[in-house]
Amino acid sequence: MTDVTTATDAGWLSRDDMDAARERLPILYVDVVPVRVDDQGTVIAVGLLLRAGEDGQIKRALVSGRVLYHERIRAALLRHMEKDLGPLALPRIPPAPQPFTVAEYFPTPGVTPFHDPRQHAVSLAYVVPVEGDCEPQQDALELTWFTPLEARDPAVLAEFENGQSTLLLQALSHLGV
Repeated sequence: MTDVTTATDAGWLSRDDMDAARERLPILYVDVVPVRVDDQGTVIAVGLLLRAGEDGQIKRALVSGRVLYHERIRAALLRHMEKDLGPLALPRIPPAPQPFTVAEYFPTPGVTPFHDPRQHAVSLAYVVPVEGDCEPQQDALELTWFTPLEARDPAVLAEFENGQSTLLLQALSHLGV
C-alpha cells in the first residue's frame, strides 16, 4: 500500500489522526492492475510500477491507495491511476466498477497472503485497461509493461512485497491469461 501526503483540508486526516485510526479501524484501499488490451479485448500487457519501499529497497508495486471519506470508488480509482500513471493514462473505468477480489492486509504476517505492518486494510482490487500515455508520477519511479507470461515469472513476482504478487496472479487468472 502506498502513502500519500496528508492534507486536512482535502479530506485527509493529520498524520497523528491517521496513525490513531490505523490502530483501531480497518482502512479502505483500492489496488489496480493496469493493462493494455488489443482490439478484441485480450490483455497484451500488464503495467507494474517500481517504488522505493519504506526500507529503502526498490520493489514492484501495483497502483494503490486509500479511499477518501465521501469519495466514490470510481473517483478513487481515477485519482490513484492519475497519481501513479499520469494525467494522460486514459483509464477505461466502467460507470459501476466491480472488483475482481477483495484483499485483507493485516499487520500480523501470515493471517492472509497480504501484509501491511502499519494497519489492517481492506482493498478492493481491479483490473483497468489504459489507452493513453503512462508516465510514472510522484513516488512511482518507473512503469514497466510486461506480457502476461512475463508478469508470471517468479523473478518478477519476487520483486513485490506485502502479497501484491498474489493479487497480480489472481488478476491474471481472473482474466484467463
